[in-house]
Amino acid sequence: MDQHQTFSRFFSLCRTVEEIMEREWNDSEEWERQKRLEMEKGAIMGHEKETCFYKTKIQNILKGRYQESDMIYPPWYRSLTEGIFAELYGLSGLTPWAYDETEEYKNSSSAKLIGDRMYCLIDGRSVLQPQRISENRRQQLKRAFLLTAPKERIEKGFHEVYLHNGIRITIYSGDRTKPGQDVMVFRKYILRELTFEKLAELGTIPADSVELFKIMVRLGFNVLFSGQVRAGKTAFMQVWQRHEDTSLEGLAVSTDPETPWHQIMPDAPLMQIVADGKDLEDITKSLLRGDNDYIILEEMRDAAAFKLAVDVTSIGTVRSKATIHAGDAHDIPYKMASAISAKYGGDLKPLIARIFRSFNYVIELYQVPSDRSRKRLKGISEYRYDPISATVSIHTICRYDEISKRWRWKYDIGEDKKNMGKLQPDEFKRMEEMLKMLESKNPIMENTVIYPRYYGDGGGNKDDR
Repeated sequence: MDQHQTFSRFFSLCRTVEEIMEREWNDSEEWERQKRLEMEKGAIMGHEKETCFYKTKIQNILKGRYQESDMIYPPWYRSLTEGIFAELYGLSGLTPWAYDETEEYKNSSSAKLIGDRMYCLIDGRSVLQPQRISENRRQQLKRAFLLTAPKERIEKGFHEVYLHNGIRITIYSGDRTKPGQDVMVFRKYILRELTFEKLAELGTIPADSVELFKIMVRLGFNVLFSGQVRAGKTAFMQVWQRHEDTSLEGLAVSTDPETPWHQIMPDAPLMQIVADGKDLEDITKSLLRGDNDYIILEEMRDAAAFKLAVDVTSIGTVRSKATIHAGDAHDIPYKMASAISAKYGGDLKPLIARIFRSFNYVIELYQVPSDRSRKRLKGISEYRYDPISATVSIHTICRYDEISKRWRWKYDIGEDKKNMGKLQPDEFKRMEEMLKMLESKNPIMENTVIYPRYYGDGGGNKDDR
């Protein structure tokens, strides 16, 4: 469907409104024109004040000239005014997805523009939408997005920016894409109720494990959340952190401003730092000297982030959380240690041992292949270091069984975790009871312990328990 032909009168009206607005601005002073640029930037990023300003201006222009009932406009817009605003100062056909204007879009976590085509993830499938966004309009959107990120140069082929409502926009263009096939990827978090009960309702975790997770938060374990892209790592960590003690002082370090911790935990003294790579290296010493009760590391992806995580947790900091792209719990320590060693030096074995001592549990998540909108707990593993035998081991306490479609459990808690539990004996006793109960209902029948070959000489055998 050629939407510009089908809705030719609508797009002609958009041009008329734009010309009227342009004449007004051309007659204004220089400072007013500068203000206009700031307002346009605010409008496209979704700021309420600027959005209302332009919609009101459009309504006033239409008043007495056009009746909405006389104009056929694209069905994905809620009104004539909304449509004109979206085409001139908003996100064009992306608007209804970005602002959850239908039930389908409300539950869609990602959208893509590939050339002029728009795809949305609906019920786990990428579905082609009727909206088409012209190359000229895509270039306008790109320029407007980059106005909000002064460090980004338009000739650069890759960019990441954020809308006011937290949607992350990744832009690929120029030499990085084929002619006419530039790409924009939009991602939003659709988990609005940050509770373990909601995760259970969505099928991410079993309902009978809700209390166990709450107890683990209160006990203050250091936890890694792992999985591939779109596995639900960040959302799960947000839920975990949402149950954290709000009187404790925290530090959240991320590579981008994706998670609005000040909105999720408005009463908590939680500092937010955005830094990556060299910028993170420059402030690491300062962060280590801080008096924070815990640290949050979002999207650990390089040696600087891995080193900060190990340095902070190895000095005794508890309640720390981090997300990482990794295959499984077995891969993570080697991945982190080898990256740190390659950049900063040091033997692998002591680094691996520090990681096993510093982090207590790994929560593994994955995206359900048959429905990519659904996330699922793949397993929970405990990292364990034995100082007497100088060995490390990975103990599976939960594993999702694809055949039976059940989560299976193992009661297995290391001595260091039991020592932590002595500080909160009632909570720890409850954790033990919960694990025993879950195991009695759905036990893991296979081996649950791995001694990684990358650590010891001749290790790597699974312990038959």
